[in-house]
Amino acid sequence: MNQPNEKASGLLGLVRDELLKKGIDLDAMGCGKIDDAAVKVVCLASDLGQSIQEMGQSTRDQVVMVRIDEETCSAIDAWIEAGAIKSRSQGAALFIREGLKVRASELEKLKGALADVENAKERLKKKARKIFGDNE
Repeated sequence: MNQPNEKASGLLGLVRDELLKKGIDLDAMGCGKIDDAAVKVVCLASDLGQSIQEMGQSTRDQVVMVRIDEETCSAIDAWIEAGAIKSRSQGAALFIREGLKVRASELEKLKGALADVENAKERLKKKARKIFGDNE
């Protein structure tokens, strides 16, 4: 009798073969550009709906002006047309938020590095005050 992993492997192979017959290559569907793919796979955060609800409950009072290309604007407009978001502003805010979530670990490293820089600046100021006799 096949082990569970072998069964799953065999099933995945069958699905992969059937998809390949239809022009869908699971191995090629990643973050890179796929020119000839018959299907575009879009991965969304499982909590995207929750993020939209949270945005509706919090005040968005910070203004950030961005310039986007026509393709990005059309994509946001499609989300609006589908009724998933209310406006371009909400869409931009949502996707910025989601992008930051995806890159949270990198952002934490940057925040740590920025804290180190601020600490170094403070030490430099203290040393300069000491050298110049300004001991406030």
